[in-house]
Amino acid sequence: MNKTIRRASVFALLLVFALLVRATWVQFYDGKALADDKDNRRNAIDTYAAPLGNIIVAGRSITGSARTGGSDLAYRRTYTDGKLYAAVTGYASQSYAPTQLEGIYQDVLNGTDSRLKTAMDTITDKRADPGNVVTTVDPDVQKAAYRALGNNKGAAVAIDPTTGRILAVVSTPSYDPSALTDAGTAGATWKQLNADADKPLTNRALRQPLPPGSTFKLVVAAAALEDGLYSSVDQKTDSPDPYTLPGTTRALSNENPAAPCTNASIRVALRYSCNNVFGKMAVDLGQDKVRAMAEKFGFDDDRQDVPVRAYPSVYPKGMERAQTALSGIGQFDVTATPLQMAMVSAAIADDGKLVSPHMVARITDSGGDVLKDYDEDPGTRRIVGSSTAEQLRSAMRTVVEQGTGTNARIPGATVGGKTGTAQHGENNSKTPYAWFTSYAKSDTNGKEVAVAVMVEQSDAARSEVSGNGLAAPVARSVMQAALKN
Repeated sequence: MNKTIRRASVFALLLVFALLVRATWVQFYDGKALADDKDNRRNAIDTYAAPLGNIIVAGRSITGSARTGGSDLAYRRTYTDGKLYAAVTGYASQSYAPTQLEGIYQDVLNGTDSRLKTAMDTITDKRADPGNVVTTVDPDVQKAAYRALGNNKGAAVAIDPTTGRILAVVSTPSYDPSALTDAGTAGATWKQLNADADKPLTNRALRQPLPPGSTFKLVVAAAALEDGLYSSVDQKTDSPDPYTLPGTTRALSNENPAAPCTNASIRVALRYSCNNVFGKMAVDLGQDKVRAMAEKFGFDDDRQDVPVRAYPSVYPKGMERAQTALSGIGQFDVTATPLQMAMVSAAIADDGKLVSPHMVARITDSGGDVLKDYDEDPGTRRIVGSSTAEQLRSAMRTVVEQGTGTNARIPGATVGGKTGTAQHGENNSKTPYAWFTSYAKSDTNGKEVAVAVMVEQSDAARSEVSGNGLAAPVARSVMQAALKN
């Protein structure tokens, strides 16, 4: 073989080798990327070739699948009481990426999760029968929250403090996920929902942190007791009224000028929601100690999964002393979700321990065999000592029995709470947010619940917006539903 032919042969072999390498690369690397591409129509065809698994509440499926006509997508998702459970389920759409539980557990629900495969499925490469997601949601508690919020823009979260099971997650105004499931009609609904100024697609319970106002005073009180700044909730504090913000000439005023807030104890200051007490308390502690306590409760956690990932609630850094004072009353740049404020009450209710909140009890295969049990060991961490928790519970009971939270009273139950009215907008020009965070325990059956409610906007006049007036009645309805036999 002459030199020219030999070189040509080597070159040809190199070309063949390059083609083999490229083909292998496409088959085993690019192929997977193409298969996983959200715009790959075959994925949607495969996903909706058969009915999906279901999301279950109290033993009943709140989702289903319906046959389509004239489409290569054989089935579409359906929802029972879609508006009621939208903040829990999210949606599984033929046109848009799934959200909430539908998105987190899409592999379980469409049968592609490897844990669902039988030996025969593996041999035949057949898609497994889909699994199911069993939630912790109590339908009566969910309905009570949804009805009590009514036409208000707001949210509510209810947690069993002893188990961490989330009993209700409600965000209003809501939307019907069924309107987004069919590829033929989803586009128009999507545009309408996104153009709505009330943002019905936003999960206000988990994913919209707002200033928590005076409900945050519970965190500051916890920090003061744990630090030893004050030995009990009944010790007099060093709190002049008016209290001038450090480095300014601005006085931190109280909602009720006649309230006995001068040097008030923590109990009295929570009862009357004395801003001067908690503003100065935050400054006396220093922002680092307040932040440390806030973070123990869950603030600044960017991995708060329930299992839907909640937006972080924030306690700011790098503040001046005047800003630290404002943070002590849940203002300045402090933000919280209703989930976060329910966690604060849950930890106080459970003797200072926080059981990780979760709204999925377990995921199962099509036959009901458990793939993962989230109730088995959700995880528990101590937030404050038992004595601090007991004192805060006692002070919160005073708020409900004699203070600003009287609309949360429930006959036959021990109830504690804290109201909040959070200012926002330039020069506090916008309608305040109304908050209420609480715990309750039945005097007869021993059931317990922690609840947080936020009313972002209502039809009430600005002068009538308050945590007790708007949020506490919602919390009362939710607690009553959770405590019943």
